Amino acid sequence: MTPTDAAVQEAAATPAARRIVNDFSIQVATVNGSGSQTANLVLLRSIFQSGVPVSGKNLFPSNIAGLPTWYTIRANGSGYVARKKEIDFLVAMNAETGREDVLSLEAGAAVLYDEPLKLNALRDDLVFYPVPFDKIVAEVCKDAKLRRLVKNMIYDGVLSKILNIELVQMEHALKRQLGKKPKAVELNMAALEAGSAYAREHLVKKDPYWVEPLNKTADMILIEGNAAAALGCLMAGVTVVAWYPITPSSSLPETLIKYLTKYRHDPVSGKATYAIVQAEDEIAALGMVIGAGWAGARAMTSTSGPGISLMGEFAGLAYYAELPGVVFDIQRVGPSTGLPTRTAQGDILSTALLSHGDTRHILLIPASVDECYTMSMEAFDLAERLQTLVFVMSDLDLGMNNWMSQPFVYPDPKVDRGKVLDEASLERVGEWGRYKDVDGDGIPYRTIPGTGMPAYFTRGSGHNEKGQYSERPDDYVNNLSRLARKFETARNQVPKPVVEDVPGADVAIVGYGTSHWAIGESRDQLERESGLKTAYLRLRAYPFSDEVVEFLRRYQRVYVVEQNRDAQMRALMRLDLAPEHLGKLRSVLHFNGLPIDARSITDEILIQEGHKARESVGTSAAVASATGGE
Repeated sequence: MTPTDAAVQEAAATPAARRIVNDFSIQVATVNGSGSQTANLVLLRSIFQSGVPVSGKNLFPSNIAGLPTWYTIRANGSGYVARKKEIDFLVAMNAETGREDVLSLEAGAAVLYDEPLKLNALRDDLVFYPVPFDKIVAEVCKDAKLRRLVKNMIYDGVLSKILNIELVQMEHALKRQLGKKPKAVELNMAALEAGSAYAREHLVKKDPYWVEPLNKTADMILIEGNAAAALGCLMAGVTVVAWYPITPSSSLPETLIKYLTKYRHDPVSGKATYAIVQAEDEIAALGMVIGAGWAGARAMTSTSGPGISLMGEFAGLAYYAELPGVVFDIQRVGPSTGLPTRTAQGDILSTALLSHGDTRHILLIPASVDECYTMSMEAFDLAERLQTLVFVMSDLDLGMNNWMSQPFVYPDPKVDRGKVLDEASLERVGEWGRYKDVDGDGIPYRTIPGTGMPAYFTRGSGHNEKGQYSERPDDYVNNLSRLARKFETARNQVPKPVVEDVPGADVAIVGYGTSHWAIGESRDQLERESGLKTAYLRLRAYPFSDEVVEFLRRYQRVYVVEQNRDAQMRALMRLDLAPEHLGKLRSVLHFNGLPIDARSITDEILIQEGHKARESVGTSAAVASATGGE
């Protein structure tokens, strides 16, 4: 009998209670620059291709190659895709963090490790699978320089056997990653097969985790939020992209540039019908965007928190002079440089009020890659309809990680350019003034240069309704009051919240962005573990619509879940909503830089509700890295 036959028989004889099928998290601990990304994506996609819902979270260092990096895969047949707080299966390839990673695991977890690390000596309550990676890779790859990059593919092969992932699924995933490089495919496929063969011949399965094919991901796609947003910008008809590189937003314009280069050319002349400018800094990038918006182009930029801080002055100009443009803020941990490769929701309050004086901006807040796509298109329509900047508030977790989605729907090609003056509207309004409120909604008519319509001076200084320079107090008050009316108009035009009322629930949760996925799982935990039923409202935009106010009226205690320290969304609600609602608001805050998990939400709400929270697990090296140490 071979070890493989023994493993199969042991699995067959294992009590059903020990078999945990399609419900586990894998953390792969390697070093930055070791070529692990391909192996991790192959592992993620192979589970996805098996029909099992998955998500992948990349935790990588912000500076140089050789530092620790972690990649976490969540597989869950019920569809939970938020980060799981506990690690069920560790792949330990990094000598620097191996000890901490192993000591952080709960009893019963499994560890696949590089044999020379001797991690099995640390604990006796885990399942260990030692693998001599260097020996195996030397037999597969004769080029010593390439071995470091191929070595990681061996743990994929081992996992295919231990977790019961069909090797053909890994082969398909590998070809998807490296399909245009046949030699690389051949070499990595050899490493996959070698890892699988080693597991078959030398390892006996002792952990309870299994992958069994489902049919829950058929016809779905895996895509990063930044790529989805770039596709939405293309569909929206963007023609000007001005940007300055910054993590984690750079992949959005980089992907958009590829789309524009491929699809945006004049069919007769072959010349590009778009403009891309890598500006000298974020201030200049936004200046170019609002200049292009004044000229009639659909223009955008993409940045993160430090760039948002720099854009304050031009954001005020766009608000006061009423110039359209779209800004994508892929949020990361601050302040200052902060943790540039960690995720957060720390720019909500500052962006809503960006610039000096009385300024309020439109925020769209996607929670999924599908909303990254659709809200990108909606942002351009809103920017031109409301004649202002629209900020799309994504984050690193959504922007740079792979998420599942149904295929995107091709949009209606018609775009909404708002109140652009033409001969018919000029005849209707009579005497035109650039900042004159004709319809009572606070939105004036604008003109685009070169269309034959009246011209005007665009001013960031005081002006009257005709756009003429003025320091008269009444002109200033009238202008600011009209801008406030326009903001009220926006309440009924921005995306409405998603509301889920629950009969008999006294407790409600308000969330936004990527917190949505952990909140959904937490609500199930709260009801299952303590009988606590919760209603839920997911904010999708600022300003808040009437649905938010009505929701708050219906519930006694409302927990606002946020990925920042200072309860920024709660503060914005306090600024915007009537005082009678404010006493209901409580906070659940998560700000260690890791994507929020359901267990942290559940435990905090249980504590505030007077219940005993579940005892927390240990702190892994990855968490210690994100929080600055243990």
